[in-house]
Amino acid sequence: MKLSRRFGAEALGTFVLVFTGCASAVLAAGFPRVGIGILGVSLAFGIALLCMAYAIGHISGCHINPAVTLGLAVARRFPLQEVPAYICAQIIGGTIGAWVVYLIANGRPGGYDLRDGLAANGYGFHSPAGYSLGACLLAEVVLTCVFVLIILGATDRRAPQGFAPIAIGLGLTLVNLVGIPVTNMSANPARSTGPALIVGGWALRQLWLFWLAPLCGGILAGLIYPEAARQAVIEPVVPTQRAA
Repeated sequence: MKLSRRFGAEALGTFVLVFTGCASAVLAAGFPRVGIGILGVSLAFGIALLCMAYAIGHISGCHINPAVTLGLAVARRFPLQEVPAYICAQIIGGTIGAWVVYLIANGRPGGYDLRDGLAANGYGFHSPAGYSLGACLLAEVVLTCVFVLIILGATDRRAPQGFAPIAIGLGLTLVNLVGIPVTNMSANPARSTGPALIVGGWALRQLWLFWLAPLCGGILAGLIYPEAARQAVIEPVVPTQRAA
């Protein structure tokens, strides 16, 4: 598949992930009486990824996340020279997705107050539950590592075929359930960049963490998985020769 087509698929997939995930948080999470809450937002991100994995996985692999792209490259499952193009596509898609969320939210009476954050990620005062910088850093690294390990394992040739998107979508749901109270959960620098560019101010000043931590988590998973895979290989049984 041509890189240009894969570039477009990655941009589209990241747009859908960021738009639907952040929109669920901004438009539906706290809606009076019928708000979907943390569980609903986590499922929105997970279902979006599951659907896009089936929709564009055969085109680009459906990374739609710089941490995943880098983790796959470190694990020698993706060409290192194509990492910058994929990350560029993901940033473009994520930024457009966040802008669409803002335009919709701003259409309600009184508009949308950017001080509400637009589902941007943050630490300290801007953490949903006030978690410290150290706690947020650790959570993002560990949860991203777990998520990328799920992807590496689910897409392994020895894994059951055709079910990877389900495991990956549920994996993203899982890490969001844990991480949303801590940082609003990133595990994806492209998901963090879109809202931060719109909110500006504190969101841009804290954006470094949501690049550094997820990328470190992705690299860690890429370093761990190849060794685990080598250890898991079962030596083939050599058939004995029949007696003459």
